[in-house]
Amino acid sequence: AFCRGRIVRVPRGPLIRVVGTEVAIPCSVSDYDGPSEQNFDWEFSRDTDFVRIVSTWDSTFTSEEYQKRVGRGDIKLRRSSNDAVELVIRNIQPADQGRYKCSTPSTDATVQGNYDAEVQVKVISDGLSVSGSKARSSTSLRLSEGDSFKLRCSAVTTSPEHTHLHVTWQVKSGSSWQDILSLTHEGKFQPGPGYEERYRSGDIRLDTGANDTYRLSVSQASSADGGAYRCLVGEWVRGADGSWQKIQEKSVEIATVSIQRTDVVISTSNVSVTERDSLDLTCNITTDRSGIFQAEVMWYFSASPDDTLSDAQLLLSMDHDSVVSDSTLISLSHVDRNSYRLLVRDVDVEDSGYYFCEAAIWVPLHNGSWHKVVERTSAPVSVVVTALEPDYDVFLNASKTPKFSDDPTELSCRITNVQDTEANIRFTVSWYYRQHLPGDDAVTEELLATMDADWTLVPGDRGRERIQNGEIIFSKKAADTFSLRIQWTSESDRGDYFCVISAWSRHRNNSWVKSKDVASASVNIFWATQDYTLTVEAVKLKPFFVAGHTFEMTCKVSSKNIKTPRYSVLITAEKPLTDQSNPNGTTRIISLNQDSVVRLEDWTDQTRVDGVVLEKVQENEFRYRMYQTQISDAGLYRCVVTAWSPGGGGMWREAVNGLSNPIQIDFQTSGPVFNVSVHSDSPTIYQGEVADLLCIVTTEGMPLEPDDMSFDVSWFAVRSFALDREPVLLASLDRRGIVTQSRRNGSSDLSLERISPLEFRLRVHGCEDHDFGNHYCVVTPWVRSATGVWQREPDIKAKPIFLSVKMDVLNAFKYPLLIGIGLATVIGLLSCLIGYCSSRWCCKKEVQETRRERRRLMSMEMD
Repeated sequence: AFCRGRIVRVPRGPLIRVVGTEVAIPCSVSDYDGPSEQNFDWEFSRDTDFVRIVSTWDSTFTSEEYQKRVGRGDIKLRRSSNDAVELVIRNIQPADQGRYKCSTPSTDATVQGNYDAEVQVKVISDGLSVSGSKARSSTSLRLSEGDSFKLRCSAVTTSPEHTHLHVTWQVKSGSSWQDILSLTHEGKFQPGPGYEERYRSGDIRLDTGANDTYRLSVSQASSADGGAYRCLVGEWVRGADGSWQKIQEKSVEIATVSIQRTDVVISTSNVSVTERDSLDLTCNITTDRSGIFQAEVMWYFSASPDDTLSDAQLLLSMDHDSVVSDSTLISLSHVDRNSYRLLVRDVDVEDSGYYFCEAAIWVPLHNGSWHKVVERTSAPVSVVVTALEPDYDVFLNASKTPKFSDDPTELSCRITNVQDTEANIRFTVSWYYRQHLPGDDAVTEELLATMDADWTLVPGDRGRERIQNGEIIFSKKAADTFSLRIQWTSESDRGDYFCVISAWSRHRNNSWVKSKDVASASVNIFWATQDYTLTVEAVKLKPFFVAGHTFEMTCKVSSKNIKTPRYSVLITAEKPLTDQSNPNGTTRIISLNQDSVVRLEDWTDQTRVDGVVLEKVQENEFRYRMYQTQISDAGLYRCVVTAWSPGGGGMWREAVNGLSNPIQIDFQTSGPVFNVSVHSDSPTIYQGEVADLLCIVTTEGMPLEPDDMSFDVSWFAVRSFALDREPVLLASLDRRGIVTQSRRNGSSDLSLERISPLEFRLRVHGCEDHDFGNHYCVVTPWVRSATGVWQREPDIKAKPIFLSVKMDVLNAFKYPLLIGIGLATVIGLLSCLIGYCSSRWCCKKEVQETRRERRRLMSMEMD
């Protein structure tokens, strides 16, 4: 296994070759040193001495007796790679039988391995003979498509060696030969490329017979089977290494076979017929078959010329027994031996398409049964059926046109000058709308509604909801008249309208197909309009009044270009920006709609639910009253009026809006001025403690008795260091002493109380960390006037104070530390007790100590 050296190889001998054939003896070298391209020398010996034949590197190497054959090229070297060559001998003779030696000159650093190899070549006589049929008529065959034929050849060998024959049948339809079927030297059948399926089905067979004959049988011949046929026979012998080697090959041409193709064509090309006429097509079968045969014909229809038979519709068929399938309007007849006629009566538009026929040839067998030999399909023929279109005109007129918005509109679409119509024709209508666009903008047509062949109405996208609600009505007043009615025409309905009358024809299967469309001229629906105008004037009835009195103003409305208008009124108030109840500034107070229904809008003063009244004095005049006015009612008051005009279906349509001039309510008073502040003795507290916050009210100016003052107090908190979050309501105390608390998530609690006429205290019990933040109070003062009426003053907001909640570290860790130290002490004592008991009773051992004698030590000097 560790040895390595040059190895020269030739095939194992003896090599058996046939006289007169070409012989190639390979020689290769491996495991060598030096250059990759190696040189070779060939020598020959009949007995003992070797004669030099040819060399790859020395032109003078050839001996004298081989110089002529080498010069003519009868003997030559053919290099297949850098380390392999072949010795080629053309037309080998018995004198060439002997031993051949292949040598390689050394290119190795050291001599290792073998540098030559020998092979024995044995030349035998040619004993192979191949011949065809002796009958002269078999050299040329003329057959019809679907026929069967047989070809024979004879092959025999008289070789002295044990050889096998390899027989192959080939056909030549072009420039090259193609294998059909082979019987190999190993006794196996091998079909050629493209003949596997026919071999498996039994259409192609190879049989052996007496006198060394080989018979090729072909059934169901097609046009591709035409050409020249030959029998190719190779002689094979098994070599010394067990492999098979082909030693010679011979062939003989047997016959030339021509196949007459069977074609199926339709006699006519593209056909155009008129509706209600008959369609006549003929299918012709072209064949030179003279024997007994029957044809099977099937007619197909397809909407596309590219459809396959599986996608096409079978119209009618006739089998080889001349039995025709049943059909009412389609007939199939046998005109002559090779022609079959298809007749379609009373054609219609649906019969337009492509027609083609499929024909199959059947021949009788010896047992009386029929066998299909060929099948063909014709090219499709285009058939166009021209519809019988009726002739008619369409006229559209407007029987009712609107003068104002919401007036009705009615259009009539009539069919006139009807000609060439039958009982199988019906008419339907489609209505379209076209909007006028300014400039060069494209005009788009919108479908309003259409009718199908069953007179079923199909609404379009435009006005679908109005059609379903009955605002747009489509009807058929007579057989030739269709109408469109818009119950209440709006400005968006202005534009052009036209109708399209469709004619429908009934086919044989009672289905309806549209045959023609005729559009009418358009009718323009338009009326002149003017812009709506609305004027609203507010008047203050009492120029001077004081708080507690009744405020009263009227709103007078005038309009133009509005048909029978009605008005809805809304009273609004613009409060000063300092009013905390309405930071947006505008408040909707009360409204009265066009049906005189009053509604309170944003009026939230529950003590004065009936304190505002809005009533209709005349058709265009409205009066607003506000009883027991408060100082907080100061502001600008307006009337917002909306004009409504009658719409379709008893509905009201908004026309235009108007805003009145402002009426100001301003109270001139010299009453007290209130100030609010927040105070806390301990703004920083620990968790669990109580936080006290005081809301202190101070007055300036005219002094008041405590019984003439009352306050609504609300406490708010902003949970952030900066005032960048929404305030949260904590609790409130109204002037009647009722406390209201908001819902809380934590465990802390709140209390709100009045500790003096001008001081209010908020307490947070058991403070938690989420109770921190900016806290402030909002105070609403109430002052009793000289008439005994309580007046509400504007809300006053105090400056916030920040409440900080800290954690008591000592109290937080006191109990955990005591518990931890106690548990550690108990566990330590328990561990000591367990260890003592274990060493005392559980792990005690008796140890016997060896007694040691007490001797005096010896001094080192004596040792």
